[in-house]
Amino acid sequence: MIRRIFAAAGVTVALGLTMSSCANLGGLNLETVGNEDQVTYVKLALNQTETHPSYIALDNFSQRFEERTDGRWVIDIFPNEQLGSQQEVVQFISSGAIEMAIVSGTQLENLNKDFQVLNMPTTFSSIDHQMSVIRDQDLMEPIFTSLEERDNITVIGGFTQGTRNIYTKGGAITKPEDLAGLKIRVQESDMHIRMIELMGASATPLSYGEVYTAIQSGVLDGAENNEVSYTTQQHNEVAPFFNRTEHLVGLDYMIMRADLREAMSDEDRAIFDEEWDNAMTDHTELWAVETDRAIAEAEADGATFSDVDREAFEEALAPIREEFLTTDLQNKLYDDIQEAQE
Repeated sequence: MIRRIFAAAGVTVALGLTMSSCANLGGLNLETVGNEDQVTYVKLALNQTETHPSYIALDNFSQRFEERTDGRWVIDIFPNEQLGSQQEVVQFISSGAIEMAIVSGTQLENLNKDFQVLNMPTTFSSIDHQMSVIRDQDLMEPIFTSLEERDNITVIGGFTQGTRNIYTKGGAITKPEDLAGLKIRVQESDMHIRMIELMGASATPLSYGEVYTAIQSGVLDGAENNEVSYTTQQHNEVAPFFNRTEHLVGLDYMIMRADLREAMSDEDRAIFDEEWDNAMTDHTELWAVETDRAIAEAEADGATFSDVDREAFEEALAPIREEFLTTDLQNKLYDDIQEAQE
């Protein structure tokens, strides 16, 4: 803990210098990273709490990587948006102020529209399908490396966000028509706004931290998210009807400074990649356990979980591919992902 408190103070200074005077590379000398006679400290930004599956999986990953490199590499995790919002940390990685971060798919859409393929409803049929695709290096390499030259960002892999569903304040919904006139919170993404509209509701982009109060006050009629976030944010208290639309299998990305990854020795990079793959497995297993716990907790508090007419929602969402996948590359990637589940 002492190390992390000290590191946090140093990060504050480093980020301030980067923003005000464009300090180079956040203090890392890429020619000496990983050397035996020094410790290379890596800053990893996360917007979740220390009890979230993402933090737990990352903490285990950090410890294993440190042990296997004899302490030459130390990955310090900064949860709770300590290093800034997701939009900010993407910029900090690009500038070299910090080294790694977990960010939602919508953040990368803003840099390369091809990421919409991975963030679109109907792309993944399940978490298992999603994670098998994310691990497919041949399939993912073109898009995962697409930001390296311009933005100095490479994508290492991802953590599932689980299946996202719609939860409501006034009553259960079973078909798209039931959402008519309801204001549903959505992430700030043109595609996700359109997703909610196609499902029959009025899309309302809003900061995640404002959702509880907005539903409570009537500004919103509900929101869409996974079971874990539904319970940990106490949204079940104000929107007790959880409707299993399963319209999207969400994805968070692990992003990293491309120049730092390139500077790693072959041996260290192999260890890093192996332990990161283990982290993805850890997270998926933790996610399943936490999802079951979240459902049980919400039901104990009075929430109702209901099935919907899945075919009706799938039919409503069908136009989204034609509207948002506009290039041959995007459509081929989508088709390849569909074939991967067969």
